[in-house]
Amino acid sequence: MEQQHYKTIGIIGGMGPLATVDIMTKIIRCTAAACDQEHIPLLVYSDTTIPDRTAAILSGGEDPVPELRRAARALEMAGAHILVMACNTAHYFYDRICETLSIPLLHMPRETAAQAARSGIKRAALLATDGTVASGIYDHAFEDGGVELLKPNAREQALVMDVSYGLKAGREDLPIDAMQTALNRLAQEGAESFILGCTELPLIFEKYPLRAPALLDPTEVTARHAVQLAGGKLK
Repeated sequence: MEQQHYKTIGIIGGMGPLATVDIMTKIIRCTAAACDQEHIPLLVYSDTTIPDRTAAILSGGEDPVPELRRAARALEMAGAHILVMACNTAHYFYDRICETLSIPLLHMPRETAAQAARSGIKRAALLATDGTVASGIYDHAFEDGGVELLKPNAREQALVMDVSYGLKAGREDLPIDAMQTALNRLAQEGAESFILGCTELPLIFEKYPLRAPALLDPTEVTARHAVQLAGGKLK
């Protein structure tokens, strides 16, 4: 068997732990590999002590950048060639994190905007944390791509936060029926696709029978590009 020579992907994780496992799983599942040796090397730094990103953006909570930089630098020093970050909201701090790096960190919202444009989507609904929505990171990523972003109303946004943080807490009483009603309204407003702009949301859509016209999963989009940059082949 010919030895494969791949670059190593580093995952800045812990935000939350399940989302970290999800992006790792998607990297593995989307790689065309017939044996262990044909998979891409991964380094995972799952730091659950990183301060809450939404609180930092909205209410002056503790700055997560020092811990994010520490995680990124640890992965670089351990041998990572490419970094991904298993948290959409953390990309608000992207430029400050990159200041201390000499390897690329993929930008999940920009990766998603590029995929939406390639797919011919004209109108998409953004499901994300309050911090991600308020930060405008998806608005900025999508502004040049010709894709209109729809946002949930205040009540619907509260539902998105409830299910996202409820999953983090391991709750089983998530308001799935109300969430479905919100998805239906946004679809009626013309949303062709729903951007799962919180890394817990793909796990929720996987676990519960929520229906939507189409889904755009930033975690999967980023995982697939990381595999390509590392020299791997996609399934």
